[in-house]
Formats: sequence, structure tokens, C-alpha cells
Amino acid sequence: MIRVVVAEDMDLIRGALVALLGLEGDLEVVGEARTGREAVEAAVGQRADVAVLDVHMPGEMDGIEAAAEIVARAPGCRVLMLTSAGRPETLRRALASRADGFVLKDIPPQDLAAAIRRVAAGDRVVDPQLAAEALALRPNPLTDREAEVLRMAASGADNDEIAAALFLSRGTVRNYLAATVTKLGARNRLDAVRIATEAGWL
Repeated sequence: MIRVVVAEDMDLIRGALVALLGLEGDLEVVGEARTGREAVEAAVGQRADVAVLDVHMPGEMDGIEAAAEIVARAPGCRVLMLTSAGRPETLRRALASRADGFVLKDIPPQDLAAAIRRVAAGDRVVDPQLAAEALALRPNPLTDREAEVLRMAASGADNDEIAAALFLSRGTVRNYLAATVTKLGARNRLDAVRIATEAGWL
């Protein structure tokens, strides 16, 4: 029997996943979670064989961060990521966190069960179209700090607010934003936000 933890913040979707997996004779859902932190505690506490994690979950820890912590704290637990937005950069982040699989939420139920079995057996399972797109995608040119500044700008913060929040000078914030515009080949900061968001870099 393969022991499975399901982490998904939307109750309806999580309930449907649990019900579908419960129909499989060799799969047992031993834990459910709404947040990344809950997913880690469930995977570790229930000694799960596979954690099925939504990429985007509320709280201080998203699914990808939870995957990395599960791998660190429960080496025997394999991780399968689920996402509704198949962005190549998100796939790269998931694989960097040492997730074992990455599939889209619209996968047929029998294929999801098969993916869980394969991951539990030690295989890596990745949506083939996403894998091809990830290989063709240019790497993220932004540094972590540039992405952080641009993310705050995208949320509507002005230069003074960004400077205060990140303990930077206003001039340094302006330089970071100028660098992101240049690196992304954008017309202005709004265009830079659009490009970075579409690429999955924010």
C-alpha cells in the first residue's frame, strides 16, 4: 500500500483528489493539508510514501518550498507537484527543490494514480510538453534581489516604500529597477513586470 498525503488549499479540489485516490486499491490517503507547512508536518508525521503538493498554497511556504523541506526531513517520502499553471520556470524551481514529479491538475485521474505509483517506485514523472518548454526557455536573468524589488513594484509599491521595506536607499532601488528593465529588454517597469510574470520569474 502506498501512503499518500494530499496538499491543496481549495477544499473542493482536495476533496475530489482524496475521493479519486481512495478508489485505487493500492493507494491510501493518510493525510490532508491546506498549506505548505501542514503538508510538511503531515508527510513527516504520517510517514508518507508520496506527498502530492499543489504548487501555489497560502502562508509562508508554497508547495515548492514545502517539497524541499519534505525531502530534507523525510528522505523516504517522494514528492509529486500539481499545478494549474504550467510554467516552465515553475517546473525548473520544482525540480531544483528535488521534487520527483510535476504534472498539471487537468491530468486524467487514472494518469495521476499512475504518476503516484511511478514516483513511489523511484521514477521521475514530468509533463512532457512542460519539459520541452523548460529546455527551450532562457534562464532567469534576474538576481534574487532584482526579482524581489520588481515583485514589490508589481504589487504597487513606489520606490520609497520598496527602499524602506528592504532597507535600501531610494537610488539603489531605482538602479535595481533600471537593471531589470535592461535585462528583460522591457520598455519600462510595467513591461518588465509583465515579461517577468509571464515567464514565471516573479
